[in-house]
Amino acid sequence: MKARNILGIALLLIGSASYGDDELSWSSLEASQQEVLADFSAEWNSMPPKRRARLVRGADHWVAMSVDQRKAARARFSDWRQLSDDRRRLIRERYDIYRSLSPDEQRRIRDNFRRFNRLNHDRRQKMRDRYRNMTPEQRQRARDRMRDRPRPATRD
Repeated sequence: MKARNILGIALLLIGSASYGDDELSWSSLEASQQEVLADFSAEWNSMPPKRRARLVRGADHWVAMSVDQRKAARARFSDWRQLSDDRRRLIRERYDIYRSLSPDEQRRIRDNFRRFNRLNHDRRQKMRDRYRNMTPEQRQRARDRMRDRPRPATRD
């Protein structure tokens, strides 16, 4: 039961397709969707349509995942639940800011993140330590330099 509740909350964070309100009655859901969303069946018809749509998108995503992907998603959600409320709030705020950026800016951020993660552990730690030791003004200048530097050529 606890795993289903965790899954239900995780499903709120996932999804990409859109559904009309008339397609979201419990009886109209596919068997696989109903199985994933079983914990919500009693309250389904009283939920706001947007929440139902998010849950259905998440259920579709969950069903399409491999066993390994589901295992990784469970681990990430377990990590999420262990964060403090303040840390989760901060992450949500930063995610909202990210979503408000242009697609080019989002791509630039993803590319920088991937490049950072390809560095060896010691190099990443040195960069983290150096950033933590900067003043707010130094951090802003570093962010400005990163934003203004020439972009590497994209691969097609």
